[in-house]
Amino acid sequence: MIAPGAWLGVLGGGQLARMFAMAAHRLGYRVAAVDPDPDCPAAGVVDRHICAALHEPAAWQALADLCAAVTIETENAPGAALRFLDGQVFIAPQASALEIAQDRALEKRFLAAHGFPAAPFHVIVTEDDLAAAATAVLLPGLLKSCRFGYDGKAQVPVSSAAELESAFAQLGGPCVLEQRIALAAELSVIVARAADGSTAVHPVPMNHHAAGILDLSVVPAPIPAPVRQEAIDQALRIAAALDYRGVLCVEYFLDKAGRLLVNEMAPRPHNSGHFTIDACRTSQFEQQVRVLAGLPLGDSGLIHAQGAVAMANLLGEVWTAGDPDWGSALSHPHAWLHLYGKRLPRPGRKMGHLTCLADSVEGALQAAVSIRSRLARTPDL
Repeated sequence: MIAPGAWLGVLGGGQLARMFAMAAHRLGYRVAAVDPDPDCPAAGVVDRHICAALHEPAAWQALADLCAAVTIETENAPGAALRFLDGQVFIAPQASALEIAQDRALEKRFLAAHGFPAAPFHVIVTEDDLAAAATAVLLPGLLKSCRFGYDGKAQVPVSSAAELESAFAQLGGPCVLEQRIALAAELSVIVARAADGSTAVHPVPMNHHAAGILDLSVVPAPIPAPVRQEAIDQALRIAAALDYRGVLCVEYFLDKAGRLLVNEMAPRPHNSGHFTIDACRTSQFEQQVRVLAGLPLGDSGLIHAQGAVAMANLLGEVWTAGDPDWGSALSHPHAWLHLYGKRLPRPGRKMGHLTCLADSVEGALQAAVSIRSRLARTPDL
């Protein structure tokens, strides 16, 4: 066990690092973060900001010299950094798990090799692979870049061989072509897994995306309980197959035939798990700290077991009509406002989120949507 008072490190300085640092401070740890942006969200919260690129070996050495354990807040962290640190400090996750989640082709092949259901796919590395992909009964589909795609970026819908060729020229290789799924719902499961194999799982949210970006999450997911349990069971088996340590998010598609399909994995806390800060006994960020420090995992259940919670992202569009009406959020007795300290709002940029508790999913969702609309000084939806 790494005792409170020690230093914990994080590669990345975004809002996930900021919330990780807040959880670590509450448990008595000091935090160092590496990020090249002097104004990154974590900069004003961490005890030491190492202002350097994530791929800079000198920054890795600085973490090794200072910290007892190191984690990540972005899957774009270099696997080489974790390999460098491994053996000098405790790391979570391991480089092997990170590199699978970083690459869609590796991720899809990992899922297929271990028998986890996913949308049919074809890997396209060069133009020579286009013809086989177009005839693999995958159209209409989505062409996704294998790396550096998030929030709907680096993916293009395609319906014909000609569109596929054009999209591949736009994205460049390598890519994965996925068959488009007739969706009934999107779900996610947040798993914390310790080095000894013990696990804790948060309640399953149902997620709604707008323009590829997570918009709303509601808990408990309003789907049959056996489907929620199947999602949890699969996520636990995925974490075990990876021999994972840390916090892992597994995202799912539920199709209209009732099939649960793994969409992708995120080797870190996830936007859809932000509700855990206010609604759960142990948040996803505290679980990340506990894994890193070798502490027992906390109870991940809802504080009010019979209640419901909704999380609404606050994007830069909320600032379009000027400064938001913060009183609309802060006056609600069961709503919590989280801002990430980003100075410049812009369309599509995640600036913060709202969490609303209620007796029902419908009530929590209605409160979150209503408060957000008033923040943006627009009529209630």
